Amino acid sequence: MDSQKRSLGFLSLAFLFITCSSAEFLIQQVTEGRGTENNSSYNLWANLGVTRVLREERPSSKIVTIAGYSVIKERTELYESSVFEAAGYKWRLLMYMNGNKNDGGNGYISLYVRMEETESLPYGWEVNVDLKLFVHNPKQHKYLAVTDGAVKRFTAAKKEWGFGQLISLATFQNANQGYIVQDTCSFGAEILIVKPAEKQEKVTFISNPPNNVFTWKILRFSTLEDKFYYSDDFLVGDRYWRLGFNPKGDGDGRPHALPIYLYAQGFRPNAVVTNTWGAVNLRLKNQRSSNHRQLYSAAWYPIRSDYGVGVNNIILMKDLKDTSKGYLVNDAIVFEAEMVKVSVTNIVPV
Repeated sequence: MDSQKRSLGFLSLAFLFITCSSAEFLIQQVTEGRGTENNSSYNLWANLGVTRVLREERPSSKIVTIAGYSVIKERTELYESSVFEAAGYKWRLLMYMNGNKNDGGNGYISLYVRMEETESLPYGWEVNVDLKLFVHNPKQHKYLAVTDGAVKRFTAAKKEWGFGQLISLATFQNANQGYIVQDTCSFGAEILIVKPAEKQEKVTFISNPPNNVFTWKILRFSTLEDKFYYSDDFLVGDRYWRLGFNPKGDGDGRPHALPIYLYAQGFRPNAVVTNTWGAVNLRLKNQRSSNHRQLYSAAWYPIRSDYGVGVNNIILMKDLKDTSKGYLVNDAIVFEAEMVKVSVTNIVPV
């Protein structure tokens, strides 16, 4: 903005304070100075469309209240707030109560924030901000939050961002809308610093990982009780797994079929603990031929242990107990799990 115009604006505003003292014109500023960091990608020229949403929470960075709006409702000068701190930087709130004509503000209130005291920042500095500007609606006990969804890049060449068309004067000055109560109105800003993430969580799917076949032989099958039995844990990828079954059946397969399930257990030391993809061929092995009973199962296993996925009828009990078929030999059965694909998660640079 032109410095000469600013100087004239300051003189005019000073004159306004002197001549309108009898009208009890008061500008009250409230600064809370809380900044919040957030991670996002950004596009300087993105135009995602301005959104306006009412919310109950006050702006977290700055509030300026004008008691005596009627005094300045026709004025075109810029009002600059006092310096306030938010997210570790210094700022001012800039208001055109009758619109910034150089930014399409005819018929609107225009509102901006400007970085201040940037001399100590390093050469080539830039600060990326998720900016929201506000208009208080006392009638609804809420604040109208205005944003366009684009991250604002503040630099030495561009220290000022905002909205030329914050709210239309027709809406703002309509008594039924509730923005002006007892000739008083308030505006605010919320400045959230956007720091691009330096690391990312990368999920990789590994086909046929090392040591991916686990065999479990169960002896004295006929003596087993009506309960679940579990294999030893085995490690594939970043996670331990185990097999489990009930010799008397489970769910809809009970008591006519034999179940088998794969359970996800704990994680190896230093693993990134997340959901784990597990794709497995579950087999009841034929001990006399290659005619195995096999089921393919794939699922996201949650972080918690003992989550099982499988089938409750890998073989009918009558076929299992028919010793001529080769699945139950010398009162023993053999299960096998072939982990064909698992996920591994790492934290890596972006």
